[in-house]
Amino acid sequence: MKKILSTLCMALTAVAMIAQQPVITFEKTEHDFGKINEADGRVSTVFTFKNEGMTPLVLSNVRASCGCTTPTWTKEPVEPGQEGSITVTYNPNGRPGRFQKTVTITSNASEPTKKVYIKGEVIPKQSKPSDKMHVVMGDLRMKTKTLDLGTIKKGEMGKGELEYTNSSAAEHSVELAVSPAEPYLINQVTLSPVKTDEVGKFVFALDTKDNKLYGPISANAYVVIDGKKELTDDYKLTITATVEEDFSQMSQEEKMQAPILETENKIDLGTIVSGKTLKYSHPIKNTGVKPLEIRRVYSSDNRITLKPCKAVKSGRKGFITIEIPTDGKKPGTYNRDIIIMTNDYKQSHKSVNISWTIE
Repeated sequence: MKKILSTLCMALTAVAMIAQQPVITFEKTEHDFGKINEADGRVSTVFTFKNEGMTPLVLSNVRASCGCTTPTWTKEPVEPGQEGSITVTYNPNGRPGRFQKTVTITSNASEPTKKVYIKGEVIPKQSKPSDKMHVVMGDLRMKTKTLDLGTIKKGEMGKGELEYTNSSAAEHSVELAVSPAEPYLINQVTLSPVKTDEVGKFVFALDTKDNKLYGPISANAYVVIDGKKELTDDYKLTITATVEEDFSQMSQEEKMQAPILETENKIDLGTIVSGKTLKYSHPIKNTGVKPLEIRRVYSSDNRITLKPCKAVKSGRKGFITIEIPTDGKKPGTYNRDIIIMTNDYKQSHKSVNISWTIE
């Protein structure tokens, strides 16, 4: 009997304690935003709750299921019979499509954890051409200021284009200025008006026929907006390409008569005192039949001066003069590659590694 009475007392005490706790109730636990536009930005809704208990209600934490959803809530204790609120804001930027998010509320209520929900569908914003073009050139926008035409066979015409758009509210005229020093670069765009968000194209052609272009080349053009010619890096376009000789049409007889380049692959130029210029004549030999023509000799190090002979007859030697300044260089061992381009169809690009030591 005593045990029954004790259990009954404990149950009544628990009921009394529960009755004295705050009780949280919501007007709604779900909100449907419906269709919202990504371009319109953040949207918010308010979840109103009431304390129907007998003691103050305190929300200790309100947590969203992802960073795109931000809750703010009543921080002060909510007295019995009073109301509080939770504002839930959703950021649709970069999140097209349907969504459903959960917000978890922790409090001192008799039911310590509650959840509310938001859902909807984000309609993607219409992208403008300038959204994908981040290079700024006055009121113009471009994806890049460099155009690589790739490999072009000697005698062919390399072509390429660069897109741009007008990001301003005003209409602009656009044209290109090409340096007379680079006659092989042909601008195929004439003066053209460009309206807001309109996409235009700079069209280039690289003529490799009547010139001595071989190997990697680079040419510049300048964008002229509304007739204002500014020859600065801000308005400069760079067009690159690699010009290679075309041996594909050679007959078997021509191949048998072809020149053959022979040279060392690696050379140690020895030691030099810092501040002096290292000079060396690098020998090359033609062991083929027809003259070996030196198309070009170059290095990625523009401090190195290279002066090749023009041609080497069958069975003869020629030389490439190499000059390397050492001023401003720290003591140590250095090495660079030089590329020899010739009409030897088997090795039209010959790489020679040169090394030297500065003491």
